[in-house]
Amino acid sequence: MEYRSLGRSGLKISTLTMGTMTFGGVGWAKTVGDLGVSEARKMIDICIDAGINLIDTANAYSNGECENIIGDVLSGKRPQGVLLATKARFGMGDGPNDQGLSRYHLIRECEASLKRLKTDVIDLYQVHEWDGQTPLEETMEALDTLIKQGKVRYVGCSNYSGWHIMKALGIANEHRYQRFISQQIHYTLEARDAEYELLPISIDQGLGVLVWSPLAGGLLSGKHRRNQAAPEGTRQFAGWTEPPIRDENRLWNIVETLVAIGQERGVSAAQVALAWLIGRKAVTSVIIGGRTEAQFRDNIAAAELKLTNEERKRLDAVSLPPVIYPYWHQLNTVSDRLGEADLELFGPHLQQ
Repeated sequence: MEYRSLGRSGLKISTLTMGTMTFGGVGWAKTVGDLGVSEARKMIDICIDAGINLIDTANAYSNGECENIIGDVLSGKRPQGVLLATKARFGMGDGPNDQGLSRYHLIRECEASLKRLKTDVIDLYQVHEWDGQTPLEETMEALDTLIKQGKVRYVGCSNYSGWHIMKALGIANEHRYQRFISQQIHYTLEARDAEYELLPISIDQGLGVLVWSPLAGGLLSGKHRRNQAAPEGTRQFAGWTEPPIRDENRLWNIVETLVAIGQERGVSAAQVALAWLIGRKAVTSVIIGGRTEAQFRDNIAAAELKLTNEERKRLDAVSLPPVIYPYWHQLNTVSDRLGEADLELFGPHLQQ
């Protein structure tokens, strides 16, 4: 297992992170999975034994039950070096202050997560989604307070747009608050929107990148194929609707290329999709999840798979996003003056 620095911090994390949304099965999360304590313990042991050192969760997963399960599994015997990441933002009650990124909600939810996780400190505390009704100054000050109180070691964001991130970093710099060291984003061969701004920002501003749902809710696993019904037991069969697929033909072209490369290499399509992400310059770690031991073990094997340049070109050929404005204008007029961050988007296009 390879370990990489998480952004401009001294924290090293494995190139694979353990995702836990399949734990609990309460409410909307039941569609994803409903693993209990004994099953979760087995999955956590598999991941730790493989060298994964970051476990990611959120207070909103199964309305806190996911955190409870992790706390029960690790209580009193959390292996040294194993890191915990969680998130807050979404509703945890029906009251007017039971959601968002206000100082009130963030500090209260952090304390509640600490209790559920049965730990004294959260290694990476992430704001789970944008809140346009709370001043960013209030949010960043609250996160800084949690670090100063010793309840949190590092902070990150998730599902922010480019301007949200830059404004947050600017406020942190101005007031000398602790900065985000990472962002957690959706990024796959099927959904490469992050290449427009989020990945270049990460390179330019020194943010680590954690990728959620790297197999597009299982669509890139190789189990789903063109003109076939969703297999039983999958998220799509149970009615899961994320991510949105805007070009179904493109999706199946990507899947067919993943399957073909997988067959040539003697590995699963899922491993090829994960290896593509791990090999992207801006990506620090890819979050893997599953309902079964076989799914976790297959995903873990992707950490050792290195794709060739030719295989990457084949995947780019079926998945490259269009160059939208102002990027097409930059590509046409200033391709000789591009920086490292610019090339995260433009690199594959210049090679064609």
